Amino acid sequence: MEQLPLKREAFYRGERTSIPAARAFTAWALRDWQALERLDDVLLCVSEITTNALTHGSPPGNGFRLGLELCADGTVRVEVDDTGGGEVRLPEPDADAEYGRGLFLVEALADKWGVGRREPGKTVWCEFGRCALPPSATGPDPGPGDGSPARLPAPLRDPSDSVREY
Repeated sequence: MEQLPLKREAFYRGERTSIPAARAFTAWALRDWQALERLDDVLLCVSEITTNALTHGSPPGNGFRLGLELCADGTVRVEVDDTGGGEVRLPEPDADAEYGRGLFLVEALADKWGVGRREPGKTVWCEFGRCALPPSATGPDPGPGDGSPARLPAPLRDPSDSVREY
């Protein structure tokens, strides 16, 4: 069995098609880790912060990195690194605006979120507690019932060609 924490990362080009690719990568990783309790919340927040990285955080021609971590307590941490400057903050609410609600969604859905500085750019992160039960909370796996060890499902095929797992 893999040791927690589990981490995966993928790098994306500065293209619109990177947003659904980042969502698919996240869904694949969380399903592989069996961390599905808050899948919809995580996917929506990944969409929001990767869209912000693409539209506001990365200079033209630059992409972004998406990092995922499953911690021993079942928390999922999402990190998006970009190479742009600028400050990340909740915008002033404007009921007539067609955009500008993404970070409000992240604040509402994630248990924690924040911004860290890096050179160059920044990391926007969010955390979701209790996405997966820690192995000790579910007790030992009884296996298939015939005395043989339990078999885990094979991981799904990786949707990204620039993925690292460690």
